[in-house]
Amino acid sequence: MVWLLVILPTAWVVYLFLTPAEPNEVLLRSAKLALETARTAGAVRYSESLFRDAEKLINAGWMEMSYQNGRLAPLRDYEKSDSLLMQAIKTASEATTNTQQSLSDLRTTVHNERQDLKDELNSWLQALNGSLAKLSLNRYWSMADLSAKQADRLVVAGEYADAREEMALSRTWLAKLATSMDEYNDQDSQFLKVWRRWVAETVADSRATGGSAIIVDKARHKLFLIKGGAVIHTYNCELGYNAGHQKMFSGDGATPEGKYRISAYRPRGSRYYKALNINYPNDTDRKRFSDNKSKGIISQRARIGGLIEIHGHGGQGKDWTEGCVALTNNEMDHLMKYVANGTPVTIVRRSDQWP
Repeated sequence: MVWLLVILPTAWVVYLFLTPAEPNEVLLRSAKLALETARTAGAVRYSESLFRDAEKLINAGWMEMSYQNGRLAPLRDYEKSDSLLMQAIKTASEATTNTQQSLSDLRTTVHNERQDLKDELNSWLQALNGSLAKLSLNRYWSMADLSAKQADRLVVAGEYADAREEMALSRTWLAKLATSMDEYNDQDSQFLKVWRRWVAETVADSRATGGSAIIVDKARHKLFLIKGGAVIHTYNCELGYNAGHQKMFSGDGATPEGKYRISAYRPRGSRYYKALNINYPNDTDRKRFSDNKSKGIISQRARIGGLIEIHGHGGQGKDWTEGCVALTNNEMDHLMKYVANGTPVTIVRRSDQWP
């Protein structure tokens, strides 16, 4: 019996050496695959905490596996490494699921925000198209539209977070547009009393003399023919390409605002069919031009310009002149029947009081 006490333990030890515990390589590969799946899904960006936890668990399981591999065969125990790798697979899978849900939520959010931004851009475009300040303010809208289009490209590429940043930038440009529009309207309101007075004086003079007069409302793109203090005809008109402002200097594209007279009646010899020159610059224009130079508002090299006309070739559907007022050729024929050298011409940015 004594020999059994010696042989059995020896046999057991021999057995352990011959059948050592094996590392679970399949489990390690599965854990790595789960982590790579999470990475591909975007977990590094959208579920980083879980992804990093899974990464640590795999490394810990791998190191534990290596440690056990280095031990004597009978002493190897892979239970801990298997447990760590199982946890890593579970955590990596959670990272993938969370990422997919986050992306789904983000995709919905971005879609809704993009639709709202599209509506805002369209609303502002309509507002600009109805404003004389379109030229000076349009750059803000263009920058907003550019950012919105960049956001669209990022959405197509699946870069939703970056797309939201571009949309935020687009809204920043729209906010600047809103601020500038408010400033423009405030300035406009300050001058409204002056424009009303010019209109009232022009109508009153026409009524007193029974003569003709012309009033141009830039905001409405209308030219009113007055006779005896009453509007006898209304024409659509086109203006300088930068009509939203008082004319400051030659080449600024603005149509001047003020009280003028026809200085040259030209049924022939105009580049634009027929023309009625007005006496821009008058004394008021020269003083404003000089003051603006003194204050540094305009360049010392600026010139005041001239040759502002009411002329033909209108009907183009846009403000295209260098500062003149354009009618269609037929309308020029009609208007010139009622006016002559010396006829008053009053140009206002807008007025809300008409006879």
